[in-house]
Amino acid sequence: MVITRGLAAVGRSSLATLSSIGEVALFLFSTLSHMVRPPFYGREFAMALFNIGWLSLPVVGMTAIFTGGALALQIYDGSSRFSAEAVVPQIVAIGMVRELGPVLVGLMVAARVTSSIAAEIATMKVTEQIDALVTLSTNPMKYLTAPRVLAAIIVVPVLVGIGDIIGIYGGFLVATGQLGFNPATYVRNTADFLQAADIISSLIKGSVFGGIAALMGCYFGMNSGRGAQGVGRATKGSVQAAAVLILAANFLLTSLFFGS
Repeated sequence: MVITRGLAAVGRSSLATLSSIGEVALFLFSTLSHMVRPPFYGREFAMALFNIGWLSLPVVGMTAIFTGGALALQIYDGSSRFSAEAVVPQIVAIGMVRELGPVLVGLMVAARVTSSIAAEIATMKVTEQIDALVTLSTNPMKYLTAPRVLAAIIVVPVLVGIGDIIGIYGGFLVATGQLGFNPATYVRNTADFLQAADIISSLIKGSVFGGIAALMGCYFGMNSGRGAQGVGRATKGSVQAAAVLILAANFLLTSLFFGS
């Protein structure tokens, strides 16, 4: 009897997970279809670009510069055990561009933007503003979801590029100011080591992570429960889902780009 109840619980959990995956997939397909079909809401798109891009710059910059500096210290300490301190510029560059830059920017966007989108749309649902849009013959997916997801796909790679540069600069400051590296040699080693594939993969990751962050915010906001508790659960769930999916997508993309 206990085994039967346990199997039933596992089955219910598995079915609920598969149902959620299907709902997210349908939500994604619907969002993509609305992106390419008129009408287009330019004002909503411009506001999303500003909120996701410009307003995220401070937290992205602060996160990147401290991460780059800490990475330089860690690599120097580790490589000194093998008398290989000269690799600090190369490892900082590849670490920031390939992995830390895109992932940290994605997680920062998930923390700041995903929660904001989910709370905003969930509040609109609770206060029946979404119902009012339907009454005015405005598709909520096209008006609320498509502009935000499209803006995130476009602007987050820009944030990733800026974060990569600031992170490398943070490593440069620590290496030249504290670890005794020659500035010209450090810059030359960084530029010579990075390849176009590293930069392209970083920007592609940024685009994917931005789409995930905005999509999860919109999905949980649109499907939130009623009342203040519903808004809170939607906000919390959106950030958790976005963070997990970003890390999973990072593994898949890294395997795709560099698995061989």
